[in-house]
Order: sequence, then C-alpha cells, then structure tokens
Amino acid sequence: MPIEAPMVAILDAMLAAVPFDGWTVGALRQAMAGLGQDPADAPLMFPGGPGEMIEAFCTLADERMVARAEAADLSAYGLTGRVRSVLGIRFEQNRAHKAAIRRALAWLALPMQARRAARITAATVDAVWFAAGDKSADFSWYTKRGILAGVYASTLLFWVQDASDEDEETMRFLDRRLGDVGKIGKLRGRLQGGLRGGRRRKT
Repeated sequence: MPIEAPMVAILDAMLAAVPFDGWTVGALRQAMAGLGQDPADAPLMFPGGPGEMIEAFCTLADERMVARAEAADLSAYGLTGRVRSVLGIRFEQNRAHKAAIRRALAWLALPMQARRAARITAATVDAVWFAAGDKSADFSWYTKRGILAGVYASTLLFWVQDASDEDEETMRFLDRRLGDVGKIGKLRGRLQGGLRGGRRRKT
C-alpha cells in the first residue's frame, strides 16, 4: 500500500531525530511536535514500533525511487544500465539520511529481525526491477531478484560508509558487483551450452 501523505510528512520529519534517538517513539514525538501535531498520539502512529517505522520508511523510499526512475526515462540504456541508474537514484535520494539508515540497518541486523529485513530487501529489489522495466515472468524472475538482492545488500553496506562526493566510490563498487554478475551469467551460459552439446554428441 502507498504511504499516505500525512504519514509521509511524519516520516520525513523523523529523519532529523533518528540519528540521535534511533527509530523510537521519542523521535516520532519530536517529528509530530515539529509538525504541530500532538506528540501524545505518537504511539498510535506506528503501534508496531521501530520495525513498522523502518518498513514504512523503506516503502516510501521505494515509491520515490520508482517515481523518479519513471520520470527519468531510462529506455536508452540496456537492462544492466537501467538497474545501475535506478540504484543510483536510490542512493542520491537518501544521501542526506545515511545516519538514519545506518540506525535502521543496525536494528534490522538483530537476529530476531531477519524475516523483516529479508522482506524489506525483497520489496526494494522488486521495485528496482520494476523501475528498470524488467517484464520477465518465468523462472528468471526469481533468479534475477535473488542475484540483485546480494548486489544491493553489499552495495548498501558500502554506501552508508562512503564519504566520497556524490557517492562516486559506491557507484564504482556497484559497477564491480554488476560486472561480476555479468561474468557469472556468461560463464553459466557457456557451461549450459557445453552440457547441451555434450548430450547431443552422446545421442
């Protein structure tokens, strides 16, 4: 479900407090007070606690990423180029919020949050492929998303520590990861071709 406008305003306002107070009711109260709302209502906004706040923020980030990618018209690029561009948009849009995202990643890294972390990652990866224009509906739908989940997770961890201008080092890291995926895909294709050829020779 899309994040509704009142909640968007609250999530955006929270981001200034999260680096200091974490994804907590305290940060939520500060955000609501800053918006002229009654902070006493904070526990009612996200009754699921930090996990619900973080998941809502990630959903909002997914929505904004897809909207920007669609407006950018990436049709001139190949599929890998479109994926790269979409992830570049994601990092650019959230560059000012790295500290808050670090707090979110630390919370999601707790063992009891593994399922939620996987769900958030899967949703973002699906949004990236959607924004990149992937229309596959066969088994490759799963393999592509599984591969990109690994690429995105490792690049995200690199990005939150990246102090380079406009995340230049992150984009180079992403290029290397995407290049590795391309090499694996070509190798798999050659191996599959060799196996098919071997079966034909036996028959």
